[in-house]
Amino acid sequence: MTPSGSAAELRRTLGVGDAVVIGLGSMVGAGIFAALAPAARAAGSGLLLGLALAAVIAYCNAMSSARLAALYPASGGTYVYGRERLGPFWGYLAGWSFVVGKTASCAAMALTVGAYVWPGQAHAVAVAAVVALTAVNYGGVHKSAWLTRLIVAVVLAVLASVVVVCLGSGESDAGRLDIGTSGGLGGVLEAGGLLFFAFAGYARIATLGEEVRDPARTIPRAIPLALGIALAVYVGVAVAVLSVLGSGDLGRAAAPLADAVRAAGVPGLVPVVRIGAAVAALGSLLALILGVSRTTLAMARDRHLPGVLSAVHPRFQVPHRAELAVGAVVAVLAATVDVRGAIGFSSFGVLAYYAVANASAWTLDSAPLKRAVPVVGLLGCLVLAFALPGTSVVTGAVVLAVGVIAYGVRARVGAGRG
Repeated sequence: MTPSGSAAELRRTLGVGDAVVIGLGSMVGAGIFAALAPAARAAGSGLLLGLALAAVIAYCNAMSSARLAALYPASGGTYVYGRERLGPFWGYLAGWSFVVGKTASCAAMALTVGAYVWPGQAHAVAVAAVVALTAVNYGGVHKSAWLTRLIVAVVLAVLASVVVVCLGSGESDAGRLDIGTSGGLGGVLEAGGLLFFAFAGYARIATLGEEVRDPARTIPRAIPLALGIALAVYVGVAVAVLSVLGSGDLGRAAAPLADAVRAAGVPGLVPVVRIGAAVAALGSLLALILGVSRTTLAMARDRHLPGVLSAVHPRFQVPHRAELAVGAVVAVLAATVDVRGAIGFSSFGVLAYYAVANASAWTLDSAPLKRAVPVVGLLGCLVLAFALPGTSVVTGAVVLAVGVIAYGVRARVGAGRG
């Protein structure tokens, strides 16, 4: 699946711990700081139901991805699985969905950094963050894993402080956790789609399959571990914030975690939460650039993207041209585009990506019980994707259609040359 010769291969340096940290760095990031408010606005008292729904779909996707990654431990994730199990078109569609959706997500994370660090110069800070983290990734994936480990430790400490302060406050009221469906079934589904954005990072472990030691053992262990830790953190944070703000105030909050600690009577913790949000966004951006560049590498190897992007640096053993190309595109977007709607657009693309992953996993077994997980995951991805805000659905569908047209044109040109 990869070109022969060591110059075209990536170095296997990541163990279970490193893989889990990279997955956590992608999940326990800016999503939890930003996604709770729009999800609460959509679902109302059904916020926790939306979180549970997102977690179930994420679990199905994780199990399907883990099984496939153990069989196909190459860079590219579902791009490779779809190609091998369903055919070249479905692999291409998964790769296109991932690269486009996650590129938009990179820009959103970069602008989140800018908004928290220096609101008046958010675009300039965002570009600087993209340049700096692209340089870190260029230096090798092992260095990226160590930086991600530090970021995850800081973010988890901040989130733990928020939970302790909110639940220990006199303002905390368990009555605000009353679970209902004030936003209706559609609101719960929309919240699930928005909150899925905060779970999607475990894909980064699979896309790094060519750089993991003993992938058949490491990846199936790392993905559910990272997902389980992230879910525990999200439930704790959601319960703590809801107990102080309630779903109404949470839905109206511009910075929900900062508003929660302020409402809990500890305004001195607000700057810490702001710093934590900025660090979390940096961690997400670091892991996102890492994952998108690996999928770009895999697609370039198959000439679905320019072949020049398939080069691997002889010293650092990273896909340096793919990383530079991704960094350049994200920097341009971060400098010029308002990406407030990028979370919805990114979720649509990533849910399409996982739909292909589940369809691929469905082909691994004929036993009905073993097919249950990918079936639930596939149907769940499609339902959540089309429950997202209408603008996100339309934009996402148009971008996927552009990718399909490009694939068809390339196939026609290739057939004509043949």
